[in-house]
Amino acid sequence: MKDNEIKKDRQKMSPTKAILLSMLFGLVVGLILHYTLPEGSYIKDKVLINGLFYLLGTGFVRLLQMLVVPLVFFSIASGVMQMRDISQFGRVAVRTLLLYAFTTAVAVAIALLMGKVFNPGVGMNLSTAEIVLDPEKVAEAPSLIETLVQIIPKNPIGAMANGEMLQIIFWSFMTGAVIGTNPLELDLLEKIISQGNDFMMKVTSVVMKVAPIGVFALIARTFTEIGLSIVGPLLTFIVAVLVAMIILVVIIYIPLISISSKASPKQFFKKVFPVYTFAFSSASSNATIPLTLASCDSMGVPREISSFTIPLGATINMNGTAIYQGCAVIFIANAYGIPLTTGNLITVILTAVLASVGTAGVPGAGMIMLSMVLASIGLPVEGVALIMSIERIVDMFRTAFNVTGDVVATFVSANKEGLVDRERYLSDEKPKVMDDIN
Repeated sequence: MKDNEIKKDRQKMSPTKAILLSMLFGLVVGLILHYTLPEGSYIKDKVLINGLFYLLGTGFVRLLQMLVVPLVFFSIASGVMQMRDISQFGRVAVRTLLLYAFTTAVAVAIALLMGKVFNPGVGMNLSTAEIVLDPEKVAEAPSLIETLVQIIPKNPIGAMANGEMLQIIFWSFMTGAVIGTNPLELDLLEKIISQGNDFMMKVTSVVMKVAPIGVFALIARTFTEIGLSIVGPLLTFIVAVLVAMIILVVIIYIPLISISSKASPKQFFKKVFPVYTFAFSSASSNATIPLTLASCDSMGVPREISSFTIPLGATINMNGTAIYQGCAVIFIANAYGIPLTTGNLITVILTAVLASVGTAGVPGAGMIMLSMVLASIGLPVEGVALIMSIERIVDMFRTAFNVTGDVVATFVSANKEGLVDRERYLSDEKPKVMDDIN
């Protein structure tokens, strides 16, 4: 009996392979449908793009979004409640925030450099072109000071209902801290928080069982709708973005991981890969939070740390978006024939770092951030429309990179305090929710 079980277990496809195959299958199916079905046909538009694929793909993302608020609340409250050393947690939180700011600044600097190397947009000659952009998409973002004030919720229940992540993090931390410092008087609440955390882990596992189906539908819908024809004219821009991401990994991520863990970064990327692939297909940092937390668990990062830094990173840490913005600035400047000074480039770096915090929790944050950066150096905000055609493709890459950056900062900070379970990190343990896909 045991031999049969082992044999059966070996024949099972790994969860990561299942998601990768779903992505590949979705890409192939999407491209076939895009180029074989006529544009505007009922089957293509209504039955597939806005029918079956929309139902399965968006339905799966909504299932994950459904988990985020209760998962973040119970996870942070439970972790803080059990915390032994608040000062140590404070050091980790501050270090992680500094890493978020540092990597974002380096990311946009590298992107600007790659923009200068690849020069996307040169020769487009749009200095006299009139491009109309929906004014709603360039709405003003709140200031940094206003964002800091808004972290404190006037109504915690309202914050949860509206998905205000920074406010939810603040309230969850307060809840866990108060219960943790008054365990005898608040014994019932302690049990409720612990049980709630266990409950959310099990619900997450159930939802992740349909991950391959959801991933297939998301990718198939994207490529059925857009194909690859729009990539050509903006290929240089896409290449500049991807090269900048690779450089950031090589010169920042890998050294940080190697120095902090005193081990090969291969193990880290092996464990973060399922998160990267899922974030790529969903294009949603918040929807990826359940899997990101599980990935940190498999790396040996205590949940009381990751439950705070990961939701925070999903809200304010945007390395992939910063790279996208840096390359977009060069692209738009070239397209309009507007030269940029060294002062302009420094302003872009500073504005991008501040904008990543200032637009936290704002719908369409990526668009608002880019609009702010363009406005800061006098480039036409209408230029955003130039890259809207490839927004979905680039969004998948930058979201995956955003999430990877969250895990890097969390892992490095926890390692610095000696909080990472090294044995668990070096093991072949996979994120638990991934095990439940099969």
